[in-house]
Amino acid sequence: MRKVTLGGKEIALRASPLALLFYKQAFDSDLIADLLKLQSLQSLQDGDFSGLDTVALLQIAYAMNKAARTSEAFPRFEEWLDGFDSIEFDDPTWVMAIIEEALDGFFRTSKPTSKK
Repeated sequence: MRKVTLGGKEIALRASPLALLFYKQAFDSDLIADLLKLQSLQSLQDGDFSGLDTVALLQIAYAMNKAARTSEAFPRFEEWLDGFDSIEFDDPTWVMAIIEEALDGFFRTSKPTSKK
């Protein structure tokens, strides 16, 4: 689990099997398949965000945030998004933190990606 600042708010992210379920229930799609479709993960790591699907990224963040807060009532995606006044898409820090949490949690590489 990690924390990231998104839209001026610190949110917890947890890439777990529960996040996979929450994503499927909310968006009728597979989180891992959508993660892999975002864009080449290597190009994101190189700082090229030109092909990034920002809504899909926010949906992944939503599911992982919901998985991190299972003891609380949690809003629908639209209500969750409405809780942010703005989101700075020119700041790659939160984008990479979401992707790194997903990769660390769902792919269990031999060593975790850097936590920022």
